[in-house]
Amino acid sequence: METLVRLLDRLKSRQRDLIMEAAKYNTMPADSTLKRVAELENAIAAVEAVADEERGRWDR
Repeated sequence: METLVRLLDRLKSRQRDLIMEAAKYNTMPADSTLKRVAELENAIAAVEAVADEERGRWDR
């Protein structure tokens, strides 16, 4: 479970870094940046789902 938490932290940190970098400019972020943010969001959701499943196994 600890490995999932560390992965989740890294994914969220990378996503936040991309968003903060994009916020520095008064233009729309590049499509590639938006795509990376969205892909990270999907990865975050997937890791959270697996973590929830793992927690459920331990609660039994």
